[in-house]
Amino acid sequence: MNSIVKVIKYFFLSVFLIILTSIIFFWKNDIPLDQLKSKYTNSESEFVKIDGMEVHFRKQGLENDSIPIVLLHGTGASLHTWEGWIEALKTNHQVITLDLPAYGLTGANATGDYSMKSYSEFLHRFLISQNIKKCVLGGNSLGGSIAWNYTLDYPNEITKLILVDAGGGALKPKSVPIAFKMAQIPYLKNLFKYVTPRAIVEGSVKNVYGNKELVTDILVDQYFELSLRPGNREAFINRLNGNKVVGNRFQQLKKLKMPILLMWGKKDLLIPMEVEKQFEEILTNETTAIFDDLGHVPMEENSKETVKAVINFLK
Repeated sequence: MNSIVKVIKYFFLSVFLIILTSIIFFWKNDIPLDQLKSKYTNSESEFVKIDGMEVHFRKQGLENDSIPIVLLHGTGASLHTWEGWIEALKTNHQVITLDLPAYGLTGANATGDYSMKSYSEFLHRFLISQNIKKCVLGGNSLGGSIAWNYTLDYPNEITKLILVDAGGGALKPKSVPIAFKMAQIPYLKNLFKYVTPRAIVEGSVKNVYGNKELVTDILVDQYFELSLRPGNREAFINRLNGNKVVGNRFQQLKKLKMPILLMWGKKDLLIPMEVEKQFEEILTNETTAIFDDLGHVPMEENSKETVKAVINFLK
């Protein structure tokens, strides 16, 4: 009996020491917003107040384009994920990107509501603020799920839809980024608000790339530093643990009549090709582009190759 008690004591002591060591070495304070703005905004960055948030966005390309392209990023990302596409698209289009609530420079939603309905309503208010009555709407991962849900809510506002490794199907991930796992573990998720090793962010970014050698230090720093915006870590946890249920809406995709471009990285382990097949089975008006060597964020991993499919689709 005494030996069992000793084992239990040593176990909890070991756990305590591991936690204490993690706190000492990996405690990360938030980075002041002004400091992040000085690094991650440029001359095209703008801010608009929506739902109490100062939303960071950029309008690039043709100013007189009456039907702009609006692109939505995925979980843990920011508007920077689309920059490679913009270079190729802005000659003939206006392209609008934004940091969604909980991410980038926009930061947390004061209500803490990160449901799909909340995101759709937020996007509607954003588009109204920019006097956008119709647009081509695209999104990756979470952004893809927001895009098609928004299109179901406001079908007359969307002329074309671009879904890049989009969420919303029967999600059966083959591999989940470690940051996503930590953010959903009881007790540990609260520690994650303050103890955020850069290595976890690096591992999470590599997890969603098909070719991990393309994950540079500059790219990891971008993801890592933006995650340290005041409020973002708690928002990241709340988003992953909140109400994300879409219900039976996925089946309603068959109602959409506008042209749809379905893009997927074949090496996507987070939202694998099985989900792409679910989209194909429901959609009747889609164009499909599959990229054999790319992962969950193909537009970021290889912007030059993937944007070709977008240009052809828009023509």
